[in-house]
This record gives sequence, structure tokens and C-alpha cells, in this order.
Amino acid sequence: MERKELKTDLDIAQSVSMKPILQVAAKLGIDTDDLELYGKYKAKLPLKLIDQEKVDKSNLILVTAMTPTPAGEGKTTVSIGLNEALNKLGKKSVAVLREPSLGPVFGIKGGAAGGGWSQVVPMEDINLHFTGDFAAIEKANNLLAALIDNNIQSRTHNLRIDPRTVSWKRVMDMNDRSLRFIVVGLGGTADGVPRESGFNITAASEVMAILCMCTSIDDLKEKLGNIFIGFTYDNEPIYARDLNAQGAMAVLLKDAIKPNLVQTLEGNPAIIHGGPFANIAQGTNTILATKMGMSLCDYVVTEAGFGADLGGEKFLDIKCGYGNLKPKAVVLIATIRALRHHGGAAKEDIGIPNLSLVQEGFPNLEKHIENLRKFGLNPVVAINHFNSDSEEEIDWLKSKCESLGVRSAVTKCWANGGNGSIDLAQAVVDSVQEGKNDFKPLYDWNDSVKSKIETIAREIYGAAEVEYSFKAKRDLNAIERIGLGKLPICIAKTQKSFTDDEKRIGRPTEFVLTIREFEVAAGAGFIIPIAGKMMRMPGLPSVPSSERMDIDNDGKITGLS
Repeated sequence: MERKELKTDLDIAQSVSMKPILQVAAKLGIDTDDLELYGKYKAKLPLKLIDQEKVDKSNLILVTAMTPTPAGEGKTTVSIGLNEALNKLGKKSVAVLREPSLGPVFGIKGGAAGGGWSQVVPMEDINLHFTGDFAAIEKANNLLAALIDNNIQSRTHNLRIDPRTVSWKRVMDMNDRSLRFIVVGLGGTADGVPRESGFNITAASEVMAILCMCTSIDDLKEKLGNIFIGFTYDNEPIYARDLNAQGAMAVLLKDAIKPNLVQTLEGNPAIIHGGPFANIAQGTNTILATKMGMSLCDYVVTEAGFGADLGGEKFLDIKCGYGNLKPKAVVLIATIRALRHHGGAAKEDIGIPNLSLVQEGFPNLEKHIENLRKFGLNPVVAINHFNSDSEEEIDWLKSKCESLGVRSAVTKCWANGGNGSIDLAQAVVDSVQEGKNDFKPLYDWNDSVKSKIETIAREIYGAAEVEYSFKAKRDLNAIERIGLGKLPICIAKTQKSFTDDEKRIGRPTEFVLTIREFEVAAGAGFIIPIAGKMMRMPGLPSVPSSERMDIDNDGKITGLS
């Protein structure tokens, strides 16, 4: 029987009595003295708990999805439900997830801690300030920005930075389109040197990316020092290390580098750490959190943002390369509503059963299946159930997956938690134990930048060719001149389409991917080609989620979802 007595995710989360985090840690065999407590229900985990021998023996499961609708297809919800079900099957499993950004929380989503009876808690804390990781990343990023402008202003300790070439922006964890393009240094000679600049959202900061890519404090400092800032008047590159910024930035990140331990609604452990978006950054949690989970459990369920063409590809081509990780199974989430959407359903009709639209939309899912197989991975398709799904549509989808040699299972984790994902968990265990997945990256990092971009564009997106704007060509020449051409590629692209045009749904073919410009994350270790109209500072919708949020005199929050 499905649970329907509570309507909102927040109602459900507030109805469950949480276990003290000490009890949750005990499930993982963590000694009380190793926990850094943030109240009764949250804790930081020390990096010394990471054990590479145990990492090598653990089973890493990636959860990704087909191209999503604007509402999303439930990767976090399914990841949590799968983890609950694996524990019910007797497997020692932990979910390792990203931290929500306040931008989407107050913008469109209203929250990002799972949904229904498949959530991580304390939901309110996780969705809001949590343990302060985002604030620390923001401060470290903005410290470097202040040091750059201070050096440009200084007459005694001046590196002769050309202000016109400075690429480093300030960040804020909020959607605010008015800050995309600004001018700093206005006023007088004591107020700085005027120059054009702007803000990114914190999730798009290279400091966030570095936190997610680093493996130790020393590695963190080295990567922070490698941040590219701009050029001198003599056209020589300048890095954060030239400003001696890395030590102070690392000091601000001394706690943020440690993964966070919380729990699911069913009292199972969950590790949450890092929060880059997958359309404008790499879209996966930290290497440290993933390896922490693999050190403590036999199964680790982790998700990558948006569709498999974005977070999934970046997880496999970037994170697995730097972290020396090899997933044993991949879960590819599909929803009937998303298939209807890609079949051409109008927005108001997306919840109405229509088998012909599901069939028309299936090529989108099929392309993602084909893509994952290019990595040596045969996915398990998780059909995330909604009440509007008809048995006819579900039966057709399961039959179609079977005809392609792909396991599939319906999951009702939103309604029934772990009990709703038993079939999916068993399919994942079977996939792991079968041992036929043999992960390999899509491209060689040593290939040329254009070759790597075109491999992703053709093989993953289905593009016919790639075009580069004049600015992109100029940016690429600069990247290659300073010796950064051997880095992997992290394309910034709309999540709504395989193309750089969000309106082209389904499985487009014979299209051109346009690279507008490049950014380089030399510290994090990847090149960012920006396709189409992607912005690294989102804006709020006309009616933001913040308008329905409130708190009463007892501290009870309402309006999160």
C-alpha cells in the first residue's frame, strides 16, 4: 500500500524521529572520537578514515538519468531509495550525494534532499546552511578576488596584472542575474582600479570544483595555487600561487574539506559533500566523500547531476580519471512523463497517459543507453514511478528495454522508501555480481582540445560538427599557449537537450554544437568550453520558491520541498 497520508516532502521529513548521529556512525563502525559533531544529527568525518585497500574492494554504483524535464526525474530520490533497498537486502550500503545550493532551493526546486519517503535528514539543515561548506567556498573564492584587485591597486607589491585579462569572478550562493556583469573599482583612486567583472553562483566556483577533485590538504593547496587568474601586461600567465593565496584559502576550507555524515529517513548512513552543477561544472560530489563511503561500505550509491550526457559523462571522464574510480554498475533513471515530454507532449499534457508519445520519446532514453555502453557499462534502467503512469506505458517500456538487453525495474521509492526499490536493488546487485561491466573512458586526455570536444559532441550528444566563435578560438589559443591543453573537458551546456538549444528535445541529429567561449579551471584540472547561451550565474523564476517559505516562533520551517 502506498503512503498518502502526508502531502509534502517537508511534512514527511518532520514526521520521522531521527537517530542520534552517533548511532548512525556506529552502523559504519566509526568510533565516537572520530566524529566532529554539528549538533545531534550531523557530523564531519576525518580524512584518515579513507582506506585505499577498502576502496578498491567496494562496489561503486553511479545513478544518472535521461534528459530531464524542467522538474527533474528524481536522481537524488532514487539514489536514496536504492540505498535503503540495498540495506534491506542485507548489503552494507551508503548513499554519497551532493549538497544543495541555495540558488535552486529559493529559485525553482525549493529543496534537493530527495523526496517523499526517500529523503536525507535533517532536511531543513541540508537544504539551507548545513555545515557551512558553501559559505567557506564562497569566502575562499572571494578572498582570491580581493587579493587580485588589491594587487592591481598596489604600488609596492604589484605583479603588473592586466585588469582586462582577469578571468576570476566573485561568487554568491544565490540566483541573481543582475550580478552577471558588473564594474568594480568605481569611486576614486583609493577605491581600486575600475574594470569589468561579475559574479558566478558558488556552485560554479572553481574552488568548489577543486574541493571536489582534491585528495588531501596538500593536494588542495596545490590545486588552489594552480588557479589561473589572467595575464600580465607582458602577456605572461598569473596564477593564485603568484599571490601566495593558496595557504589562506586552504585555511578557510579546513573544515569544508571533510565529508558530512547524515542519515536517511530509514536511519541508514548518508554522506553529503560538495555541490557543483552538472550543466556549468562537473556535477558530482567530492572524490573524498566517494572514497570515504567506499572505505566504510561494500556498496556506494552516488549520483551525477542532470542527464547522462552531462553529469554522467563528466563523472566518468573527469572524476573517475582523477579519483582512479571504476563504477561496477550504472543506474539510468527514466520516467514516463519525461518520455512523453521528449515525444512532444505539451507542458500541460505531460501527466496524461499517452503510449504513442512514450514511444516517440524513447529514442532519447535509447541514446543514453548507447552512450553508457560506449564506456563499457550496460545500465540498469530505473523507471521512477508517478501516479500518472499507466500500466500499458510501463509494460511497453520494460519490454523495449528487454529487447535491447537492458535490465529494468520500476521503483516506487517516493511513496514507499526502500520497500519500493527492492526490485531495482536486486537488479543492481545482479549487474554487479555478473561482472560484465568494464569501465573505460571515452577519450584520451592527451588528445588535442578540439579532438576531445568533438569526441564528446559526436559520440555523446550526436552532433554532426562543432563550430567555434572568434572569441572561443582566441581563448583556445591562450589555453594551449600556457600548456593546459592536456586537461580533460567539462562542457557547459543546457541540461534540457543533447544540443546547445534547450528547445530541441528528443534525439536530435545533424546539428552543430557551437562553442561560444572557453574558461579554464587549471586548479581543478579541466577545460570548460561554453556551448550556446549557458550562464554561470542563474536567475530567479518569475515566482521563486522563496515566496512560499516561512518560519514560526517555535522555529518550524514551512515551504521547503
